[in-house]
Amino acid sequence: MKPATDEKELLESVDRGEWKSDAGGKRERARYARYAKATFRKDRRLNIRLSTRH
Repeated sequence: MKPATDEKELLESVDRGEWKSDAGGKRERARYARYAKATFRKDRRLNIRLSTRH
């Protein structure tokens, strides 16, 4: 699959070094890492009740 024209221009721009990281990047990564850890934390229980009909 070939990139579209605008995607190709963006890739070329990145290759030329025209993009720089945001100053708050480390802080943002740390924040989202905490979100990810909290997502997988097993501190809540879930009860499922099934009723059977005969």
